[in-house]
Amino acid sequence: MSESKAVKERALELLRSGLDFVDTHCHIDGEEYEDDRAAMLERARAAGISALITMGTDLETSRRAASLAAHETMVYAAAGYHPEGIDHVPADDELQAIAALTKEEKVIAIGEIGLDYYWEKDEAVRRIQREAFIRQLRLARELDLPVCIHDREAHGNTFELWKREGKGVRGVLHCYSGSVELAREFVKLGCYIGIDGPLTYKNAAKLPEVAAGIDGSRLLLETDSPYLTPVPYRGKRNEPTYVPLIAAKCAEIRGESLEVFAARARANTRELYGI
Repeated sequence: MSESKAVKERALELLRSGLDFVDTHCHIDGEEYEDDRAAMLERARAAGISALITMGTDLETSRRAASLAAHETMVYAAAGYHPEGIDHVPADDELQAIAALTKEEKVIAIGEIGLDYYWEKDEAVRRIQREAFIRQLRLARELDLPVCIHDREAHGNTFELWKREGKGVRGVLHCYSGSVELAREFVKLGCYIGIDGPLTYKNAAKLPEVAAGIDGSRLLLETDSPYLTPVPYRGKRNEPTYVPLIAAKCAEIRGESLEVFAARARANTRELYGI
């Protein structure tokens, strides 16, 4: 058997592990799943995914996420304004529209919010991002909801604002890409760390060190579908079905059994999101 075929056979075994997983961060409301969303959700169930959280990135996608959650048993939603593409600080009425969505039973968090300096180089727009982040952290505190934080090449400002404005707020650093040292500082402030498909890549950079060096009680599993597809399906559209592949790689790096790691990650999800 060729090496690539053996890898895919192992992947299929993992997708039939029978363990209980949650994809704590994905985006399945968009056109990427328009043609096969029901089939995709069924594949996720067959792979042991008992629940998933689809994230809003603006008011429109937050409404779509909430609607999907209302109609699909395994789907939960978050609502918020993502930093990428933002051009103004959300006004009071825009924040109240997000708050109104959280009154729906299965809208369980404020997200995806945060800072993105990778795409945005204009300091004036970065200031808008920071103010939007602050206002949504305050909204989460007011509503007593957890937050999902996007941080891309903005580690210093993200940590500064979380330390200052995140008091009393529960949250997770989605698709974490910083150092293990900074991750430990976030954990000290009560934050969880989200682990995604890049952990399985040969060029995973700092992520294996983070996966190994953070207390297991602070790790969550995510796919960020339809993006960041794990090996051996990299290059194809991602979907929640592949959570067990990320879990297996994380367990391997930590020197733990998949069963032990999966149970802890599931418990972490209940602790943060209540599902």
